[in-house]
Amino acid sequence: MKYRVFPKNKDIKVSEVGFGVWSVATNWWGVKDEKMAIDLLQYSSNLGVNFYDTADVYGLGYGETILSKAFSGSRDKRVYATKFGYDIDSGVLEERTGHTELRQKFSSKDIRYSCEQSLKRLQTDYIDIYQLHNPRLDFINSDEVIDTLENLVKEGKIRSYAMALGPDIGWLQEGLVSMNHNPIALHIIYNLLEQEPMKLLFDKARRTKTGLMVRVPHASGLLDGSKSWLRFNKKDHRSHRKRMWMDAGIDVLRDFDFLLEEGRTMGQAAILFALAEESVCSVFPNFTRRVEIDEFCASSDMKGLEEEELEKIENLWVKKHAKMLTSLVTYGDSLSKPTPRK
Repeated sequence: MKYRVFPKNKDIKVSEVGFGVWSVATNWWGVKDEKMAIDLLQYSSNLGVNFYDTADVYGLGYGETILSKAFSGSRDKRVYATKFGYDIDSGVLEERTGHTELRQKFSSKDIRYSCEQSLKRLQTDYIDIYQLHNPRLDFINSDEVIDTLENLVKEGKIRSYAMALGPDIGWLQEGLVSMNHNPIALHIIYNLLEQEPMKLLFDKARRTKTGLMVRVPHASGLLDGSKSWLRFNKKDHRSHRKRMWMDAGIDVLRDFDFLLEEGRTMGQAAILFALAEESVCSVFPNFTRRVEIDEFCASSDMKGLEEEELEKIENLWVKKHAKMLTSLVTYGDSLSKPTPRK
């Protein structure tokens, strides 16, 4: 496993392949059995994963509690990123349908309360990366929010803060504005089938030394080789993807066969694609089985994508895939024309 640092805080060193705790902490999709979930968390650590991304809203706190159960007594060996901003005390999470949201709370009092509760559930006295969860522009631009986060850093309760963006509320403008407030990172969606609008943020991320954390690198199962998209049920959050987008994604998969010529799996190639961007610090694939952890973690030890391969991906995106896929966008509405890679 290779590791990268965040440009704004080089003391925070994270595995290139991280663990998105969503897949073992919610009822919408993933692992339901706690013993299996803890086994997966610990197994990933044995393979070099040290970066765990969760949120207070995952399972109404369970996504944080399960980390303290899995890694009791070894907190100093992990980097924890968690999120805040939703009213989880209402207890209505499991009653939601589709991608409807809980009420958001971003007052200074609410942020401090959420932070204290997360610290208790994680059984730690500090959070490495504290993230605004799907913040809208008025929260991102709020002096009260930023001042509260800066004070939490000074108090040692968090080491840094970041913005976990979108997707349903749109996030191109949110991403551009977020980087004006000196976050350590943006947490974004980026993959071979969803390159926009993230590509429009790369230049500013590099200029401002903002790290990137990438989720959904396998486009909800289309790129992980599992063909899990054939059996989504209504309780699986991925069933809310637009069917036309899924079908279009399936149609373009064969265009990426050239990525398999070096002995990679498609799941590994998808991770290497995300890691090819210099601002990306870590990628969060979905882990539900040990074999997935073996396969995806092995990506970090592989040779990166060649420049010729990246150019071919770029040409496919600009000349073909963007037209096929962005017109059927499933997340947000902040898309623009295809952006050439630099």
